[in-house]
Amino acid sequence: MEGLKITSLLQRFAYILPLALLSIGVVKADNPFVQTIYTADPAPIVYNDRVYVFMDHDNTGATYYNMTDWHLFSTADMANWQDHGVPMSLANFTWANANAWAPQVISRNGQFYFYAPVRHNDGSMAIGVGVSSTITGPYHDALGKPLVENNEIDPTVFIDDDGQAYLYWGNPDLWYVKLNQDMISYSGSPTQIPLTTAGFGTRTGNAQRPTTFEEAPWVYKRNGIYYIIYAADCCSEDIRYSTGTSATGPWTYRGVIMPTQGGSFTNHEGIIDFQNNSYFFYHNGALPGGGGYQRSVCVEQFTYNSDGTIPTIEMTTAGPSQIGTLNPYVRQEAETAAWSSGVSTEVSSEGGIDVGYINNGDYIKVKGVAFGSGAHSFSARVASAASGGTIAIHLGSTTGTLVGTCNVPSTGGWQTWTTVTCSVSGASGTQDLYFVFGGSGTGYLFNFDYWQFA
Repeated sequence: MEGLKITSLLQRFAYILPLALLSIGVVKADNPFVQTIYTADPAPIVYNDRVYVFMDHDNTGATYYNMTDWHLFSTADMANWQDHGVPMSLANFTWANANAWAPQVISRNGQFYFYAPVRHNDGSMAIGVGVSSTITGPYHDALGKPLVENNEIDPTVFIDDDGQAYLYWGNPDLWYVKLNQDMISYSGSPTQIPLTTAGFGTRTGNAQRPTTFEEAPWVYKRNGIYYIIYAADCCSEDIRYSTGTSATGPWTYRGVIMPTQGGSFTNHEGIIDFQNNSYFFYHNGALPGGGGYQRSVCVEQFTYNSDGTIPTIEMTTAGPSQIGTLNPYVRQEAETAAWSSGVSTEVSSEGGIDVGYINNGDYIKVKGVAFGSGAHSFSARVASAASGGTIAIHLGSTTGTLVGTCNVPSTGGWQTWTTVTCSVSGASGTQDLYFVFGGSGTGYLFNFDYWQFA
């Protein structure tokens, strides 16, 4: 392929291999909600009636956390997720040389601040901060140096009701600083939070780490209660939490939220409220080829107990219920999906992201599409340097009711775009929509940028 490709041919194969395996048995679950790459360490944020989730990226075949960029996905309905690509990478921190690990983003002053642990050129772990005027980025290094550096990891950021912002991080210890209004500097010195058994529970069999706290703190306030959620009791990790009466404690240990499970010996959480529901994000090793170094981000819906405590949450393949429906009569990005098989994504020459690396039999599922009284035509933005192929439009499953087929021609280039239109019959009501891709040969068929029914 030519044009704006973001990976080498070898990397393309590595990306596609785990997803191609999904077509065996036609897996149709909606967790993990990212299937095009391995992802980990989710950090959700609610902004403008959408949930955005920043995450890091496990490279296929890695035997350690050799991660070099961060990815961003968003949703308006908790079922269909849009891929926004890479908002920031390790290369943005010129003073760092490895370990693009667990990030978190927060909004303030009309800007977005991106906190992440990376390995300083001197060999120690440090926390860097990026900034952007838009949530989707691109982000750039705000300081040209670490914000804090003590060889510990996993930042989380929280702004209290009085406007004071806090940055927490830690493994093996737990630290915080009070951030200034600019969010890229702090007052005073880093303060270590005492890890007491009353505050963080008792770990057995490890004299050096007597409490259950391991890493991945996540701090927030809800209904007057301060929460600190964290990965605990390594290894394998579970997720536990404590509550407090202020942003700096004292903390009271509350117990396990998510027990050890899921095929990854680490876990990393994020909790938000969105559209009057509560959601718990985490990662596991559920995709084909997955495990401790090839992880995948998932989400579950839950309800707090009446006293504010958090119930036990189990991993599922179904994920949360969809909020509302998806409108097919406005432009929808092809990279917005509840599930996909075989495909990957890349930067589009027309802006944003497109779906590429499409082979015969690959598909995309879009959940809860509200066709109403019925659609009559379908249009798709496509490009192909090969012979093209077909987009078969099915309802309910990859072999469900066929309501239309669009032919995709050769356009002379993988980033040479054209719009194709075909008639549709029988697409009415609210349906799960499947785009099933077809074509001759064994190579890539075409790229797919966006679509719309009429």
